[in-house]
Amino acid sequence: MDVMHGQAVHAVRGDRQSYRPVESRLCTGSSPVRVADALCAHCASQLLYVADLDALLGRATQVSVLRSLLRALPHTEIWIDAGFPSADAASALLGCLGDKGARVVPVFGSESLASRAQLQHVFSGQAWAGSATARSAVLSLDRRDGRRLDAAGCWDAPELWPQRVIVMTLERVGADAGPDLETLQDVKRRAPSTFAIGAGGIRNEDDLVRAGQAGASAWLVASALHDGRLAPVRG
Repeated sequence: MDVMHGQAVHAVRGDRQSYRPVESRLCTGSSPVRVADALCAHCASQLLYVADLDALLGRATQVSVLRSLLRALPHTEIWIDAGFPSADAASALLGCLGDKGARVVPVFGSESLASRAQLQHVFSGQAWAGSATARSAVLSLDRRDGRRLDAAGCWDAPELWPQRVIVMTLERVGADAGPDLETLQDVKRRAPSTFAIGAGGIRNEDDLVRAGQAGASAWLVASALHDGRLAPVRG
């Protein structure tokens, strides 16, 4: 789920300035709590990925939205990408959330991390003083139109990658273009034991099957859920 200005929005091709409030068959309105609850119920999931577009565009993090989600979904783990440039930035957000911050997993995007030193600091465990965050933090390898978004050099440092890595192809997001399996397979070749999570492009069940065959352990999906192309999970 992508949130901007306090609303859930429809992400299309990573063109963040033009995102509009989401329209979903799963629920009415664009309240982040209502949309998140509908998505998790539809997928029978206790994990929700949230991209804070305000923070990713350099504005203030939507802490109140995150607090509302944590209250409304008490059994859900929330992965949050809020444009963290450093471990300190993620620690500051988790500190604002109190005890509920234990259910929040920071996602560090290659487009946002400030340096290779921060990449190493975040995923070496030194940044978290032995906390559970050291084991759970996620790296997102971001690219758009064939170009890596990667000032810190994350793509070329598989030895520094954590166990869980998102492969984010932004031009496929909300574009009905199919998943980028070639890039995901490249990541798996360079780090075979990685729990690789694709992002963008899923249109139907067949795409999910092909993604699994390509080595994906999971995939981030929104549009195909909101428009009804993926059936609800039963049981």
